[in-house]
Amino acid sequence: MSSDFETYEQDFGTLTADITSRIGKIPKLGGDEKKNMVVIVEKQLEEARELLEQMDLEVREIPVQSRGMHSTRLKSYKQELEKLEKDFKRSRIAYSDEVRDELLGDDGNSSASQLIKLREERAHLLDNAEKLERSSRRLEAGYQIAVETEQVGQEILENLHHDREKIQRSRDRRMLSEVKSGRSSRILTGMLRRIIQNRILMFILGVIILFTVVLAIYFSVRGL
Repeated sequence: MSSDFETYEQDFGTLTADITSRIGKIPKLGGDEKKNMVVIVEKQLEEARELLEQMDLEVREIPVQSRGMHSTRLKSYKQELEKLEKDFKRSRIAYSDEVRDELLGDDGNSSASQLIKLREERAHLLDNAEKLERSSRRLEAGYQIAVETEQVGQEILENLHHDREKIQRSRDRRMLSEVKSGRSSRILTGMLRRIIQNRILMFILGVIILFTVVLAIYFSVRGL
């Protein structure tokens, strides 16, 4: 399980390093080269998000007691990707402004105030979009915490249920043992009583036989 997580980590590190390099090149390019670079970075950012989703799934499969370290690392990777997305958005804004300047040509100087206003509005929209994304991530993090808490509670309930079953089985075995012990005691007592009765009967029978023999001897001697 952790080996898969580490593999995703390596892929994520390689990918983010490449994304950082490409984002730094965007302001230095022009025309179609910039457009192609933007498309490539967008695809790489999507791939990075998919890697984070895979790592998130791997973390959820890790036992709760050893999940903390991996969760911390995953959180830092998400923060790193957020920074890359923010840098990329700034690069795209600069890229759009440069194209607009190229289209306006010399008239761009006369429209400088409009471009500044447009840039400010774009920056404001970008800030709002980032705030919405942060709020969405907080909601997702809260949902994950709630899911993990529910899982922990479920595991505790299952453990308590198993413990209760064990205690119940132990109690049943003890009661069964007591019942068997009482039954064995009664059987032994009955056997002992029968043995005593048999010995008494044998003693009485022996006395009767002895008395009969004595009488027989007595009458025989007297008849002589």
